[in-house]
Amino acid sequence: MNLRPTKLSGVIVAESVPVMDHRGAFARFFCERELSALIEARHIVQINHSRTVAVGSVRGFHFQRPPRAEMKLVRCLRGRVWDVAADLRAESQTFLQWHAEELTAENGRMLVIPEGCAHAFQTLARDSELLYLHTAFYDPAAESGVRCDDPRLGVAWPLPIGELSERDRELPTLDAAFRGIAL
Repeated sequence: MNLRPTKLSGVIVAESVPVMDHRGAFARFFCERELSALIEARHIVQINHSRTVAVGSVRGFHFQRPPRAEMKLVRCLRGRVWDVAADLRAESQTFLQWHAEELTAENGRMLVIPEGCAHAFQTLARDSELLYLHTAFYDPAAESGVRCDDPRLGVAWPLPIGELSERDRELPTLDAAFRGIAL
């Protein structure tokens, strides 16, 4: 795997390098040894899968508050998505900045999103599927989020925002008093 840092501290693009032959390709999706510098003492405790049908749909921004904050490793299995990490960490030098990567099954990229960063994505192709590896169990009492069109984040979505869940439509925006998530 090739690891490429982004402008957001701890947000990393991990690229699988496929081995190809006449039959097709083989690529490693996850390797604790190769990712150990990023994962450190954390463990993958939950793996989730999402399928989003309509192009332009947005899911997120989602995160879990401490003490249930989680690192996410996100990979596209099918289709194309524009995957976004937004830095909500108090005291971070990149507070309220975001980074996006186009993830596809073909490009072999995985976005590593640390605790204190919110995650969202927009589908660029019909029937897009994502695989999420989490370092904390889902806890409904700790779940939180921010609206995908929050003006303080100012995310430049590549397509007009299409379908949103009722939950995501009702997420709050960040008011002027928001100073970040203390980890």
